[in-house]
Amino acid sequence: MKFVYRNSGVDASVIFTAARFRGASATPQAIRRRMDEVQSHRETAQPIREKTGGSTFKNPPDDSAWKLIDAAGCRGLKLGGAQVSEMHCNFLINTGNATGHDIEALGETVRARVRENSGTELHWEIKRIGIEPT
Repeated sequence: MKFVYRNSGVDASVIFTAARFRGASATPQAIRRRMDEVQSHRETAQPIREKTGGSTFKNPPDDSAWKLIDAAGCRGLKLGGAQVSEMHCNFLINTGNATGHDIEALGETVRARVRENSGTELHWEIKRIGIEPT
C-alpha cells in the first residue's frame, strides 16, 4: 500500500468502499490516559486555542514545513490581521480581524521567503476555494 503521511501508493482513481482495522485491546483508563497524553502534547506544540486553519503547508519530502518557515525568519511575521504562529510556524493565525486576503498574502509571502532561503517550494495544505491551486 506504500502508506506515507496523508497518502498511499494507490492510484487516485481508486475509491475505497470498506476497510478492516486491527487494534490492540486496552482498558478504558489506559485509552483515556493515552488520549490525554496526545492532547497535552498538542496543547504544548500547536496553537490550538487560536483561530487557525490548521497546518498551512504540506511537508516537503524528507523535511518539515515549520523548520523551513522558521529558518526563513518568518516566525511571528504579521500581515494585516494575519500572523505566523510563534508557537508553531506552520500555522497562520487570525489575530481577530484578518481577511482571507491577509491570510493568503501572508502565506504567499512565507512561500516566497522559504523558496528564496532554501530553494524549497512549499505547497498549501489548506484548501483554498475560488482560485487555482499553486
